[in-house]
Amino acid sequence: MKKIILVGYMGSGKTTIGKLLAEKTEIPFFDLDAIIEKNTQKTISQLFTDEGEIKFRKLEHQTLKTFLEKHETFVLSLGGGTPCYANNHEVLLPGNVFSFYLKASIKKIVERVASEKKHRPLLANKSDAELEDFIAKHLFERSYFYHQAKVVIDVDDKSPQVITEEIITSLT
Repeated sequence: MKKIILVGYMGSGKTTIGKLLAEKTEIPFFDLDAIIEKNTQKTISQLFTDEGEIKFRKLEHQTLKTFLEKHETFVLSLGGGTPCYANNHEVLLPGNVFSFYLKASIKKIVERVASEKKHRPLLANKSDAELEDFIAKHLFERSYFYHQAKVVIDVDDKSPQVITEEIITSLT
């Protein structure tokens, strides 16, 4: 029974690393945003637009809670904001949970998300000039919650394979 949870800001590689990790460990991979999209038949962007962030965060919390009640073994990638609301960061703390913060620099995140702003509800209306400041402010606000993870892995300038091997080494 392994409960592996990946946290980090958007663009930090949670989904990519989660899929690789699941493949290497033969543990099923789940992405919380994908679960929400499947359950609601709406994209995260649509949910933000239609329902607003507060309602989305309530739905996100309930989906996470339900997922954790139903699954014993998994690799789970959380949305970038998930640990920061409704005491969701507490799911990173129990002894039977292996939690990892995939920590990317502001510069690296900007590089990764600039071209996909329209798919990122929190970034959709930001100019390129506003993007770096917005990400810096968000990382500052979210840092406490991300650092509740048991292991912090710097992901800048590392391949997904190297990051995955670091996680696997931490699990043993």
